[in-house]
Amino acid sequence: MGTALEVISGFTTAAGATQTALTMATGDSLTIRATLPDKKVWLLNTWVDAQAAGVLRIKSPKLHDAVHGIRLRTTISEAKPLLPMDPQQRLYPQDVLSVDLSGSATAGDIETAVLLIYYEDLPGIMARLIGEAELGRRIQNVFGVETDLTAGTAGGWSGSRAVNADFDVFKANTDYALMGYLADVETAAISWKGADTGNLRVGGPGDELARHLTAEWFVRLSRLSGIPMIPVFNSANKAAITIEVASDENAASPKVTSLFAELGAPRPA
Repeated sequence: MGTALEVISGFTTAAGATQTALTMATGDSLTIRATLPDKKVWLLNTWVDAQAAGVLRIKSPKLHDAVHGIRLRTTISEAKPLLPMDPQQRLYPQDVLSVDLSGSATAGDIETAVLLIYYEDLPGIMARLIGEAELGRRIQNVFGVETDLTAGTAGGWSGSRAVNADFDVFKANTDYALMGYLADVETAAISWKGADTGNLRVGGPGDELARHLTAEWFVRLSRLSGIPMIPVFNSANKAAITIEVASDENAASPKVTSLFAELGAPRPA
């Protein structure tokens, strides 16, 4: 079964009080990827990095309604989840979501909306994802690795760097589970991408103050959904595991600490 986790982002510039359609980041799309009709697709959560309070709307004829859909009030500088962590909203293959955002009217101000999506079976993709129980049986050591990113000013994803660019102390040919992460400055989202994720971005909110949330982000997703959602990377791929940020024109450039669990053979139950 080709499970997949994907974080996508889009932004507006000086939208003001007008609900403005997102400009999607390069490579991201609001068209839900094609899957078999009987396979589930879930909107796990959404969040916004705003410079003025506004409204986020996620709409589709296949959701509750196509007028307001999921309508969420946003607040300034609070890149935190806006939906309950459980249950999730079902999405539908090849449906095109309509997502719009209002906020700051200041010239040049970029505001970013982020959606986190899970695919039960996505043809051609086989992300390595485990659950909390397997993590508990296989964890050997906790490992924090810092990667310093330099964000761009144009919106969307930027600052791509290899996870081992600053500190390369991964053990050879070893699996590592990404439990969560820490950021030292606010940004809309932080993502990881590599062969082990099917070359799709996985990630979460770039809230530097919500460390209790981000430190166990993927563990929490798995725990609350009951679905394996903790990404696993092999150190052999370390130079091709890239971290990026979704940022605004202020180009906040976080030092990201990826919180990994070194994995070994499962311990006896």
